Amino acid sequence: MSEKRFDPKKAHKLVDPIREEIVPPQKILELLSLSGDEKIIDLGAGNGFLTLPLAEATSERVMAVDVEDGMLGMLDDRAKEQNIRNIDRMKSQIEILKFPDASFQRAVAAFVLHEVDGIERTLREIKRILTTNGQLLVLDWEEVESDEGPPLDHRIHSERMEKLVENEGFEVEKGHLNGDIYYISAKVG
Repeated sequence: MSEKRFDPKKAHKLVDPIREEIVPPQKILELLSLSGDEKIIDLGAGNGFLTLPLAEATSERVMAVDVEDGMLGMLDDRAKEQNIRNIDRMKSQIEILKFPDASFQRAVAAFVLHEVDGIERTLREIKRILTTNGQLLVLDWEEVESDEGPPLDHRIHSERMEKLVENEGFEVEKGHLNGDIYYISAKVG
């Protein structure tokens, strides 16, 4: 396992009610401006913290991508418990996505881009699978000391992430959910 990658042994932290206060799923849905019929991909889906609310917000399929089988298994269990049936899953790294061009209207990359090697290549790949007028929503840890999240040296400052995303041709809007977590809403022109 890469030293930057989230440790699946800590998966319980991803569904802790405190996390819902820090990263409110309803706020994430608002940032995505969903009309209810979008095909969505959740990159680094983990155990489904955002995948499940995304699936409830669309009549289409949601693709959950994660590199860890165990995390995808937890996602399956949670979806079954909540009777959510419009989720597909794929074990894969997000640097190379095995989907045709323009497959999704929305992509969510929550707390995962700081883990990848070759972030520019990854952003190009995400852009490739998005439709014209599609949207990428990046959530990640600000480059500040905090008790939660990855070590400081693994984080990517919001201004740097904004530039990286802009450099790949996205139209970008940046904001913060709180002092520790930023979002970048990036549209494909």
